[in-house]
Amino acid sequence: MEEKLSGTLAIDLGNTNTVIAFQDQQDINSVLVEIPHITSSPGVIPTAVWFEEPSKVPKIGISALKMRRNSNSDLFFHSNFKRLIGNPIEKIHQKNILNPNECGETFFKFLWASIPDKYEVKRLVLTAPIDTYKGYREWLVNICKETNVDEIALVDEPTAASLGINVPFGSKIMTLDIGGSTIDMNIVKIEGGEGKSGPIAELLKFKGNDVSSISKQKVRCAEIIGKTGSKIGGKDIDQWIVEYFIPNNIYPINLLKAEEIKCKLSSSAIKYENKYPIKLLTEQIQEKEFYLSKEIFEKILIENNLLNHLNSLLKDLLNQARGKFCTVDDLNTIILVGGGTQIPLIKEWIAKKISKIEIKSPPPIESIALGALAMTPGVKIRDILNKGLSIKLFNRREQKNFWHPIFCKGQTWPTETPYKLILQASKNEQNIFEIIIGETKKEREYDVIFENGFPKLSEVQREEEIIKWDKKSLKIKLEKKSNPGEDNLKLFFKITQEADLLVRCFDIKDEFLGEYNLGNIF
Repeated sequence: MEEKLSGTLAIDLGNTNTVIAFQDQQDINSVLVEIPHITSSPGVIPTAVWFEEPSKVPKIGISALKMRRNSNSDLFFHSNFKRLIGNPIEKIHQKNILNPNECGETFFKFLWASIPDKYEVKRLVLTAPIDTYKGYREWLVNICKETNVDEIALVDEPTAASLGINVPFGSKIMTLDIGGSTIDMNIVKIEGGEGKSGPIAELLKFKGNDVSSISKQKVRCAEIIGKTGSKIGGKDIDQWIVEYFIPNNIYPINLLKAEEIKCKLSSSAIKYENKYPIKLLTEQIQEKEFYLSKEIFEKILIENNLLNHLNSLLKDLLNQARGKFCTVDDLNTIILVGGGTQIPLIKEWIAKKISKIEIKSPPPIESIALGALAMTPGVKIRDILNKGLSIKLFNRREQKNFWHPIFCKGQTWPTETPYKLILQASKNEQNIFEIIIGETKKEREYDVIFENGFPKLSEVQREEEIIKWDKKSLKIKLEKKSNPGEDNLKLFFKITQEADLLVRCFDIKDEFLGEYNLGNIF
């Protein structure tokens, strides 16, 4: 019987390739997941869908790629759709049956259903592009509602990529990503550093419950400093190779063979002058052998103005960055992502253009998925508050007590930074302050009205009721008496990993008065 593995699954949906990686909860190492008839290599799935009609089972990955030579492929074969999800700016020129959102949903659901049984997924971590994060997140939330997993978290791609190669928090990094259909360049600042909290994954689902709408946790994505790109990529390079030997090519299989030799010539082990055979179909549907070397390959790239195009994109990117007071000297690292960045000519180009900055070239395809897995420990220890916590204060102007929120329903805990509150006296000659805590009801009550005999929820709902804790309140005595309007007590509230509400107390001169446990939140 095959051994079951229990842990976290990361899925990085890419425009050309999707990566799926798994980390067992008992192991620090990650593995790339193989799925028969879907992955093209361990953990790598071509982001493609073959969909004819709802009554037929769709194909994804390598099986979908094999179908693209069939008739009606312009209707049934779907690719290059990820960049259009949650992107309201870019226009969709659609011949396919499915729109981009439907393509992504079909791809994701079929992939999820195809994960081998030996992987018991306790937590799912997904990635999202930073420039369309909001719209892409909404799409993910909708398709994850039916996903049978207790915990789902979301991380932005630049942060995941940086964590995949251990870039320090707070770093400014430039990413060059050459995929199958696009070139993307960006400069981002990773959250954290200089005493600030580091990035954490955003929870979408916790303990089987959807928390995407109630969570008040701050989404700490990377900050975009500059971004540029174009719709040129690896598939265009394949076309250039074929056109060099056979102008006006009409056979799709030639592009697949060009892609194979392109990957071979991208290896550092290949000698510059050696020539390698490539067999292509000619107009007479006859196979003819040609020879391609690194020298000829680079000539093809230069003649098709790839380097000039990269120069133009880089100039635009650096101009954007300067507008936000960021120069090349401020960069910590340059990260190369995507298969196209493995081409030696591309590596040499960026090394010459920005010679002072360290260039990191992780495994180009799986680095983001592995970085997403690296963020999951931050998810594991955080729970979601199912009720709000408040402190009872006195409103001097209205001469009545009110509840002031400390922590809101939906926030994560343990708390990362304490909640600070400064108290004033509510009466003359006051030197004793009583800390009274209340909590919101777990279930909110709604007003029901009847229209024509049918029950209907009222448009305006009553405020959530706050109930005073039945625990003993804390009384703090100060040496100096004070009067209304004078600041005299600083409180710092936090929730511990054991679910205790603690408060650290200081007087106005920052003299420590003690730390107290106000009670357990459960």
